Amino acid sequence: MNDHDHRKKCFVSLHLQDHTNIFAKMSHTLELPFTTAEEAVSIIESNSRVFIHGGAATPLRLLNALLDRGGAEIKKVELVAISMYGNINWNRPEVLHSFYLNSLFVSENIREWVNSAYGEYLPVFLSEIPQLFDRNILQIDFAILHVSPPDIHGYCTLGTSPDIAVSAARNAKKIIAQVNPRMPRVLGEGTIHVSRFSAMIWEDAELPEIHHNTKTDETTRKIGEKVATIIEDGSTLQMGIGAIPDAVLQCLRNHKNLGVHTEMLSDGVLPLIQNGAINNSLKKVLPGKTVSTFVLGSRRIYDFVDNNLSVNCLSASYVNDVNVICRNPRVAAINSAIEIDITGQVCADSIGTYQYSGIGGQMDFMRGAALSEGGKPIIAMPSITASGISRIVPNLKEGAGVVTTRGHIHYVATEFGIVNLYGKNMEQRARLMISIAHPSHRETLEKAYHSRFGRILPI
Repeated sequence: MNDHDHRKKCFVSLHLQDHTNIFAKMSHTLELPFTTAEEAVSIIESNSRVFIHGGAATPLRLLNALLDRGGAEIKKVELVAISMYGNINWNRPEVLHSFYLNSLFVSENIREWVNSAYGEYLPVFLSEIPQLFDRNILQIDFAILHVSPPDIHGYCTLGTSPDIAVSAARNAKKIIAQVNPRMPRVLGEGTIHVSRFSAMIWEDAELPEIHHNTKTDETTRKIGEKVATIIEDGSTLQMGIGAIPDAVLQCLRNHKNLGVHTEMLSDGVLPLIQNGAINNSLKKVLPGKTVSTFVLGSRRIYDFVDNNLSVNCLSASYVNDVNVICRNPRVAAINSAIEIDITGQVCADSIGTYQYSGIGGQMDFMRGAALSEGGKPIIAMPSITASGISRIVPNLKEGAGVVTTRGHIHYVATEFGIVNLYGKNMEQRARLMISIAHPSHRETLEKAYHSRFGRILPI
């Protein structure tokens, strides 16, 4: 259907089949007023604030149609979002002069935008972002959402990313929706009725996927093995995407009665769910359920969560609430860092003053794990960067952000070992951190130790 035909036929009938036992043989027709992306975003006005759905639910068709209005047509529009994925056509003068990006987390495809004169980063715990909307600290004029098709009653879900979108949708004055048959119907908190949409489009498109090299190198394998040794049977896991979380998960396949209560759900958990290592049986919060606030990975994980009663995706205000996290037993929160100083200050969001990512939920889960009975807050990272620079440093770079403070740090793991800084004084911490640094950088760190503490490092 071309744009002309789409405009001409504004009501599109969806034939919906209910797959529950009671209604197995019933079908319904729901007439929905779909329009074009260009018409849908035409309701957005200058001097407004627009929430953009993030993660795998980034509404690329609508977002790029909105950015195409940049120039003389629209001015002073603030975009609010967390990580966005996919091809966003932002790096054009007409876009930069019309739109300002106020980002709550930073993904690779918008990193330069955030670090330019036309964007900025707002530091906030993921668990508290919904409060910004609920309390009108960031008043949302429009929300652009990417949703699953409606059920027979007209209810869509927020798909892979309820996270902060639950609150944004609740508070937005107007909502524009990208309805996608490839968006999984994810159960939990993120349901929204089509009557809330001021405009909607039908967009049959693949979701953005995050793939990474599944082959584990020697460094990553060692880190995974060391972290796995301190995770007990019956632990509740929080971990993200990437080589280190996957390496840890691969070493947990013989564990028993693991649970998942995590900020992000990705492909790495699937083998453990399939072999029964993860069964969520010992969790106190939603036992029997794999709990997350968003889903990001390959089509495989998107298909797994589709209409899956064993998975609950809920608002970040609940999933990332420290008081909720700590109710689960033996929470193992595994996060990473850009650099850590020898006293345990963790920089995980910036390289000096350059904003690389964001605070996200690291502190939510580090603190929640610390308060959990038998919990283990863990920072796991290679000892050096790909270019050979030490990640363990005497002092953080000038301007670097401290995400996890030295008052919150517990376990730190590299390929050279795992140490627990909790209950240790500054000098003791420095000795422990140097012991897991890369050998080629230990002499420099030992000199910094001597300069700071006035003594030679004990052998």
